[in-house]
Order: sequence, then structure tokens, then C-alpha cells
Amino acid sequence: MLSVKDLHVAYGQSEALHGISLEAGKQETVAIMGRNGMGKTTFFKSLMGLLPAKSGSISVNGQDITRDESYRRVAKGIAYVPQGRMIFPTLTVEENIQTGLENSKDHVIPEEIYALFPVLWDMRARKGGNLSGGQQQQLAIARALVTEPKVLLLDEPTEGIQPSIIKDIAKALNEIRRMRGITIIVSEQVLSFALEVADRLFVIEGGRLVYETSHSDSDVGRIKQYLSV
Repeated sequence: MLSVKDLHVAYGQSEALHGISLEAGKQETVAIMGRNGMGKTTFFKSLMGLLPAKSGSISVNGQDITRDESYRRVAKGIAYVPQGRMIFPTLTVEENIQTGLENSKDHVIPEEIYALFPVLWDMRARKGGNLSGGQQQQLAIARALVTEPKVLLLDEPTEGIQPSIIKDIAKALNEIRRMRGITIIVSEQVLSFALEVADRLFVIEGGRLVYETSHSDSDVGRIKQYLSV
């Protein structure tokens, strides 16, 4: 569903990603783990078209998106929940979700969105800026889901969120994958969360993928070594 081949990305003359290659199948969740500054967000921004690829290729469901602008990537099935959530603080919960329906025919929020995140139904008239961090994260995921993506990108979804809400988000992601059959790519530093949602885990360091494992074969000690400062 997502194929990345030998992706190189640079900030001016400084190369940040050095030949990233990975594939993720339909209904598979892949976690990209790594410390701050190792290339996770750069990788996600390049997948979304916010940073241009210097070389290499990115495709979604067999369609090449390497040179597409961000809005075309959305149309081809990729959705992005950025680090820090980036919801609209002055819009209500309902209005925030509706911004993801810009290209839909009827602009109606599917009932299953509120079924996945009941707190959003309860707070649908509340301003986004008045939600907790965990509630904002659920709102950002809901907004991405209404675009009906084939691939959902989540950049550091547990950042600044209390443990009980992290469990709720993990449960929701597993449910989303089962219901929608979509591919989820999540960047993460919290290993327990990654192990709860991911079929495969990669570690990124210095703009390169340095470790790959299936969930069942995960060497937790080794991954923790990569994540420790």
C-alpha cells in the first residue's frame, strides 16, 4: 500500500534522509522509532509532500506520488496527523472535523467517527483550543480519517499525553485498521505504545533505517538502546 524506495531528502545542501526504503502492506501498522532529531518528522513531511524528495520514489497503492503536491497526495489516499496535532483552536470540534470533508460530496461526518471517539461527540460544540492534549489528538485523527485515506501517517501521537489516553488511542488505532483496512505509519518514542499497535518496527538514526523487526521478534532491549540518549 505504501512503497518508499531509496528516498533522499535535503535541507538546502544538508542531506537529512540518506536512502530510506520501506514497504507497508494493506491493513499493516508500521512504527518508525527514534530519538528526537533522527529524521522521523523529516520522513513524514517528505511522505506528505511538505519537503521535496532529492531522489528516490514514494508510491501509494501503486500510484507514484513523489512529485505530487500535498493536496494531490491526499486525493490519492494519504492522510497526515502532524506532530503537535495542529487542530484549529477557534473552531468547534465538529467544524474541525468538517475541514477534512472539503472534497467530499455531502460534507456529513460519518457516524463511525464519533463511535471511535465518543468524547468528540460529547464535545462536538466545544472549541478545539479548549480540549485536553489527548482529546486534541483524537480530534486530529478523526479529521484525517474523514478524508478516507488508504495510508494514515501519525507523527508522535503520544507526545504530551497522559498514559490512560495513550491506551485509548492505541485501542482506537487497532479498531480503525480493522474496520477500514487501512495502512498506518506511526512515528514514536514510547516503545510500549509502538508494541501495542505495530506489526513491524523500524529504528531511524541519523536519517537512516538502522534496525527492522517484526512485532513477534522484537528485541526490546536493543530498541531501548537506540532510544536512550
